[in-house]
Amino acid sequence: MKRDITLKESIFLLVLLLLIIGISIIGLDLPPQIPILFAVGIVILFAKMKGASWEVVHKGIENGIIPGLIPIIIFMLIGVLISVWISAGTIPTIMVYGLGILSAKFFLPSVFVICALVGILVGSSFTTISTIGIAFLGMGQMMEFNIAMTAGAIVSGAYVGNNISPLSDTANLASAIAEVDLFEHIKNMLRKIVPAFVISLIFFIIIGQTKAGATESNINELVDTLYSNFNISMVSLIPALILFFCAWKKIPAIPTLLMSIAVTVVIQYIYYPHTSFSKIASLMQDGFVSNTGTETVDVLLTRGGMQSMMWSVSLIILALTLGGLLVELKIVETLISKVQGLVSTKGKLILMAGLSAVGINIVLGEQYLSIILPGKAFKSQVEAINLDPKKLSAILADAGAVVNSLIPWGVSGVFITGTLGVSTLEYAPFAIFCITAPIINVLFGFFEKEKGLPPLS
Repeated sequence: MKRDITLKESIFLLVLLLLIIGISIIGLDLPPQIPILFAVGIVILFAKMKGASWEVVHKGIENGIIPGLIPIIIFMLIGVLISVWISAGTIPTIMVYGLGILSAKFFLPSVFVICALVGILVGSSFTTISTIGIAFLGMGQMMEFNIAMTAGAIVSGAYVGNNISPLSDTANLASAIAEVDLFEHIKNMLRKIVPAFVISLIFFIIIGQTKAGATESNINELVDTLYSNFNISMVSLIPALILFFCAWKKIPAIPTLLMSIAVTVVIQYIYYPHTSFSKIASLMQDGFVSNTGTETVDVLLTRGGMQSMMWSVSLIILALTLGGLLVELKIVETLISKVQGLVSTKGKLILMAGLSAVGINIVLGEQYLSIILPGKAFKSQVEAINLDPKKLSAILADAGAVVNSLIPWGVSGVFITGTLGVSTLEYAPFAIFCITAPIINVLFGFFEKEKGLPPLS
């Protein structure tokens, strides 16, 4: 570029973009793609005013989108997985067995705890939410719980697991950026996660006491509908077991999903041998359409398919485009370099690293960059003030990966909305773990002694 971008220009541009996006999405209730597309246009115009070439603009767009290509493929495969899992009876079976075990009184805390355990086993919040999460969402709707409450419990539990699973990509990334042993990172994370977990559990116990609207006879009727229209059997759970096996073997997400889809299709042919190949192809492309005659079940189980994820994919591409431009033009770098100068104590460093990660989530919507950029920026300060690097890795995981689920245009927020059908703004107040975890982490940064926890008195 012909002229460097100043701090004032960076602040002005980011505030302008956030106002446009925030007012459009929250105030005017517009779909996020349009304001973000408008924001992309503003950044490109700004870049040209500063003398940037089209090669620089194109490079920024390409570099922004490239890290999102694997998640986009995963999103599409999850769309396919959901549709075949419903058709072959996997999700209906989980719902039937779950309804037979879980009581309405403890439904929300049970969802939270089970999703946390599944998240630890599979190491992926996305997999947890898109599989057992959908089943729990269906159970909650059958019990007539507020759908946003159920989604909040699912998301909270999934991110507990995501943060402390040795299989989690974000846990591995945060520890690698801070140059900390993975298991030391997880051990340190547990000290912060336990209080957030307990707070969340109490929260879901309290709000879960709201009497579910459905009676036992209503639920039994819905269960009978599932038995009459779907293959409810232990065999249908094999595709879910494959996910756990692949996670244990540390097989990457794409081959894991492909394997589960293939096995599910085989089960489909075993129980429904006259299913045509074109029917399977249509199912994968357009999703499953439930025609049981029971409206509640049909609304719950008409979902999935590759096309169902295209809304999410379009938003992610636009958000990554915006983020790539802001990084290429060094607008984010300019702000972070200024923030570095505000660090003088260990507590302030953790606070500023956390705020930087949250800010990058808001501006770029990308969970990996929200870990990488602040991690690299504050690494030298960590060494300069002799801060335990495990504290940096912990705040990067909480303020980076976890907070991304609360951003309507963030990769995680977009995925959750597309998968569960609940908007980020609806479930966010109930995703209590995602709110409390980074706050508790910052408080530990100010009040935790170097050796041991502060006294309780």
